[in-house]
Amino acid sequence: MKVHDSLPVLSDYLDVRWKQLLPTAVEILDKLEEDIDFSKSVPEKNLILKAFECDPESVSVVIFGQDPYPNVQNAMGLAFSVRDSVHKIPASLRNIFSEIVNDVGGVAPVNGDLTYLQDQGVMLLNRGLTLNLETKRVNPLWFEFTNEVAKVLGLAGVVGIFWGNQAQELSKYFPDDKRIMSVHPSPLSAYRGFFGSKPFSATNKILQSENKKTIEWTKN
Repeated sequence: MKVHDSLPVLSDYLDVRWKQLLPTAVEILDKLEEDIDFSKSVPEKNLILKAFECDPESVSVVIFGQDPYPNVQNAMGLAFSVRDSVHKIPASLRNIFSEIVNDVGGVAPVNGDLTYLQDQGVMLLNRGLTLNLETKRVNPLWFEFTNEVAKVLGLAGVVGIFWGNQAQELSKYFPDDKRIMSVHPSPLSAYRGFFGSKPFSATNKILQSENKKTIEWTKN
């Protein structure tokens, strides 16, 4: 039985600027509000739409992941990111940092909070935005929601980075010259094509060719 909370409804957490761009978003979020037991899912309700806490016009890059980390400590609403208070950086994120350093140089960040990328116009968006901790499943309505987001971003000329099969389902909404794809950076697949894929320099080359600001992939 679903536990009803006293928090605002899910659609209230979506920035009005995104609501204007996503015509069926509120309808989908209202259905998810009825379906999801937020007491049994991650991330916390107020963090689910954290990736949308930005001006849509500021987004130049989107990194698509799969689903949230399967625990309360790590899931914080941005794909692959964890809070800066988390001492043990998840393996997938460690692999991302390793590829960043090998690709563009610099020093790997000292913590796993990727808000510094969001602040530069990199949207960090999972294919599914909540994960049920009991069933380890994503509500399929999220796929409808992120389809709509991908359509908007693709039409806006955003560079799309797609890691893993679920993320790559969204690549069809982006032009060929704006797609950067590889296997997922998880330990199970990183050595099968993620390491050495150089997605970060490739992204900056595209942005540079369009006279857009490139991304500082490390904090240093």
